[in-house]
Amino acid sequence: MKSVKLGFIGAGNMAGAIIRGIVKSNAFPEKNILIFDINQEKCLTMQKEIGVKVSSSIQNLTTDADIIFLSVKPQNFTEILRSVKGNTTPDKLFVSIAAGISTQYIQQALACPCPVIRAMPNTPLLLGKGATAICRSSNVSDHAFQLVKSFFEACGTVTVLEEDKMNAIISVNGSSPAYIYLFAKAMMDSAIKQGIPGNTALELICQTLEGSAAMLRQPDTTPDQLIKMVSSPGGTTLEALDVFYYYHLEQIVDEAMIACTKRAEELGQ
Repeated sequence: MKSVKLGFIGAGNMAGAIIRGIVKSNAFPEKNILIFDINQEKCLTMQKEIGVKVSSSIQNLTTDADIIFLSVKPQNFTEILRSVKGNTTPDKLFVSIAAGISTQYIQQALACPCPVIRAMPNTPLLLGKGATAICRSSNVSDHAFQLVKSFFEACGTVTVLEEDKMNAIISVNGSSPAYIYLFAKAMMDSAIKQGIPGNTALELICQTLEGSAAMLRQPDTTPDQLIKMVSSPGGTTLEALDVFYYYHLEQIVDEAMIACTKRAEELGQ
């Protein structure tokens, strides 16, 4: 029986994190993983560190691999799909991690009814703490879907969605780490202005974020309840919250997330 081979077109940080998660968790043997990137140095480094194989071209990778991860930027998708089109057959499974690119567009661009899985991971996947949203075209088998899902589960948590929610979910998990980093930076900058060493402030901020996330995961607990728990009448927390409310923080976040979704739709096909 032929052993299944995985192929990764693009060997950037996200692809590397997925491959490392797969190999570390023993979800798939490294000897059956193929990679290609125009930056051959990235490929050779990954080959040396992990033991994957480097393909000499996109076309060869597409021919040899059974499951093909498209881990390139949305702006490069048309060119990549054009390159693999001639080596594509209906039994190839494609997995896209690009923002905005629909399963239908991939099938149409390949002129082939290939099964397609669309995933939106985020960068904490690099630490095995990722949050990935995933969907599939109607012709993806349950077995294949569970296999690919297990790859992302090796790097964090996975949520299955309908495809019509995949652009909006980018604002929830794909882009949102940057929101958190910006908020943490603002807190650290303010702490430094108040005479607190930056490293001390950052450690406290990070631990607070981790602890707050754990509190949010508690059953039968809502964000509103947790806010109230911290906010004593006439106390310091309410003074801070009043400033956020005055400047309409919730509206700002809403507008930012909607802008994120709109951009995903602009990038999308």
